[in-house]
Amino acid sequence: MTQQPQWGISFSRYFIIPQRVILSIMGFLAILNAYTMRVCLSQVITVLVMKKNSTGEEGDKGYCPADDLDSSSSTGGTYQWSEQLQGLILSSFYIGYIVTHIPGGLLAEKFGGKWTLGLGILSTAAFTLLTPLAINKGDSDWLIVTRVLMGLGEGTTFPALSVLLASWVPAKERGKLGALVLGGGQVGTILGNSLSGVIIEAYGWEVVFYFFGGLGVVWFLIFCVLCFSDPSSHPFIKPTEREYLMKEIGNIDRHKNLPPTPWKAILTNLPMFALVSAQIGHDWGFYIMVTDLPKYMSDVMQFSITANGLYSSLPYVMMWIVSIGSGFVGDYLITRKIMNTTNTRKVMTGLAAFGPAIFMVAASYAGCDRVVVVVLFTICMGLMGAYYAGMKLSPLDMSPNYAGTLMAITNGIGAITGVISPYLVGVMTPNATLLEWRTVFWVAFAVLFVTAIIYCIWASGEVQPFNNSTIVPRFVDFEVEERKPEREKNPAAQHST
Repeated sequence: MTQQPQWGISFSRYFIIPQRVILSIMGFLAILNAYTMRVCLSQVITVLVMKKNSTGEEGDKGYCPADDLDSSSSTGGTYQWSEQLQGLILSSFYIGYIVTHIPGGLLAEKFGGKWTLGLGILSTAAFTLLTPLAINKGDSDWLIVTRVLMGLGEGTTFPALSVLLASWVPAKERGKLGALVLGGGQVGTILGNSLSGVIIEAYGWEVVFYFFGGLGVVWFLIFCVLCFSDPSSHPFIKPTEREYLMKEIGNIDRHKNLPPTPWKAILTNLPMFALVSAQIGHDWGFYIMVTDLPKYMSDVMQFSITANGLYSSLPYVMMWIVSIGSGFVGDYLITRKIMNTTNTRKVMTGLAAFGPAIFMVAASYAGCDRVVVVVLFTICMGLMGAYYAGMKLSPLDMSPNYAGTLMAITNGIGAITGVISPYLVGVMTPNATLLEWRTVFWVAFAVLFVTAIIYCIWASGEVQPFNNSTIVPRFVDFEVEERKPEREKNPAAQHST
């Protein structure tokens, strides 16, 4: 164990909040910044592109009348990008996002999550600041390349955070602090949508990228000072907290004792397949809502840009509340032994999949009733918040030692839907009509139901055998082992005589 410097012990007295909570708060802010930078284009694109529904037939198969608050916004911008091209632009982020998941998880497990997470967010912030330049080039290819590069930086976020949480958060606090950290996605989406609309109205769309990119840089600087990869390397953690975490979690020696990643055992593990299935379902529904809900509110419901930002963010307010609440409920059920970890994760995941699937489709049948549509989408995304006390914590449950790799695999495969679903929405909604969007939501309904059923049958919340790969006798010479005397093979037998 690394010896804590004397100045660190003296400095630790100034921290009232435990370092694991500080790490969790900074992790929350990391995801918050990641999501604001990711989703703000979904608002900006509604004012860049000329709308399909500036004129046409109203009604169930067409579109809704323009928002009276700002009817002039119904014409949109000057870029004549097709719905299919818009889908490609919005999905291009996830092309880069997929690529760095597994490398990010492996780097975090070997060297710690601090720099893997921090440099990833910093690079995403840098390319966010460059996005207005790419758009003003007038060629959509520049914007697509910039978004791909943003995704490359942000792809390390969840794998690195999983490693940090596995190093810092004891099992009995995992629901609360894990839900806090992962809840940054909802809060980031809330701020990304709501503030983008306000900033666009007040200062223009370019300022959106400067604002959120600048916040990412500020976060990086603070994170570098306050956070470290594990308790043993933290210079000013309180000795009492260090001892507590070492007792609950243990010390992680990343450089010497970490065995090779047991890829075969992981990739042939049935609960792992169930986890990947649930991640695909979650990401399919979530990415459609994150990426395309502002377009639905703009193109179909005809909200003004300010109202669009507000009403597109409301569902994520509810999702954040539910994600935090479900974390406390999940911990309560497990610690009071009302339900074991496996069943708790299954119940939360089922609630987070079946509920949103139903309310998402119901919203498409509410027609042009803006109040009912917003309420149904709010309930839909609110229930989806239970995922964060469900399958989102399964990598930590299944393998604390390889949590980064498991998160990288599941989140990376799930992120493929981030490429497919926005592009598919563009293909399925060439005229941006209500009837076309209803088909989109029915497809999401089917994906959510099927993947959740698979998870509820085969998922596990128990530590899997591959977690401690050193117990697998991969390097044992079985012929030599068989020739050993019984007492040498079983030292305990020496004390039984």
